[in-house]
Amino acid sequence: MLKHNFSAGPCILPKEVFQEASNSILNFNNLNLSLIEISHRSEDFVQVMDEAISLTKELLNIPENYSVLFLQGGASLEFLMVAINLMKKNGKAVYLDTGTWSSKAIREAELFGKTVIIASSKEKNYNYIPKKYIIPKDANYFHCTSNNTVFGTQIKDFPKSPISLVCDMSSDIFSRNIDISQFDLIYAGAQKNLGPAGATLVIVKKDILGKTGRMIPTMLDYRTHINKNSMFNTPPVFSVYVSMLTLRWLKKNGGINWVQTRNHQKANLLYKTIDSNSLFTGTVNREDRSTMNVTFLLNEPKLEEKFNSMWEKSGINGLKGHRSVGGYRASMYNAMNIDSVQVLVDVMNELEKKA
Repeated sequence: MLKHNFSAGPCILPKEVFQEASNSILNFNNLNLSLIEISHRSEDFVQVMDEAISLTKELLNIPENYSVLFLQGGASLEFLMVAINLMKKNGKAVYLDTGTWSSKAIREAELFGKTVIIASSKEKNYNYIPKKYIIPKDANYFHCTSNNTVFGTQIKDFPKSPISLVCDMSSDIFSRNIDISQFDLIYAGAQKNLGPAGATLVIVKKDILGKTGRMIPTMLDYRTHINKNSMFNTPPVFSVYVSMLTLRWLKKNGGINWVQTRNHQKANLLYKTIDSNSLFTGTVNREDRSTMNVTFLLNEPKLEEKFNSMWEKSGINGLKGHRSVGGYRASMYNAMNIDSVQVLVDVMNELEKKA
């Protein structure tokens, strides 16, 4: 049976990408060697890294004064790297608290200096994105999380910041059009819209670095990785390669405009069903609903076992909500087809008929 994978991550990727990636494990570039055993300094892999960086710049229309890096450690390491690279000695940083991942980023920043939360939606279990806050001019940077996978919220309009704007875009990078020049630093774990876990994309304006007045460990200094073209040490070769294949797929199909339209169609279909079906309720303020992660509740707990059985028999996977919030979560990243969303919608409507 065809699987409809709504997992939040690691997640669905294009089938053609899986096929080509699997071939590369056995024989990469007709070398009779596996991708994961060739030297990362070899011309064959250097070309992979160069193409991954080039496609990122092209698809996101990244200005010349930015560097693109493929690093390791996930967003969790970036929580620390952002602070150590941007927070000045005796300086401060300001954060927008919109959920689990921003809270973790805040805790890491607090290790390096004064960290101020200028707005939070915690009091309402993070079911909305705070607005009308003022970003202070005397801080070193302002940090936000664009999309919140656990709670299903997404920033639709980014603030005009008087200081460096930093954003964790792990779960919606490449899903919609953004103005890169509005940000000084963007980071994103690969395992949502890019590739398998292992690589972390960083887009950074070069002239904001080296101004903290503190010593930075070599491995944690963005300038180290810029100078070595993301290969200061052995990179996560498989994750970078699959990310490159995914970016090729995205470009071939029409780029960001194409995928943004596709993502809106999927989200609109599911949200329309949630709002019209008497058995389900969305958990997020409508204006802040994520196109990537749709969170909702079943109004009749007695029907939970029946609903779970129905969607599992339909080939749906990964629909249960995050363990910290419960309910249901449908993660619909770039590679998901609208046909899979239709299967879920049909199950929801069938449940209402039978209830």
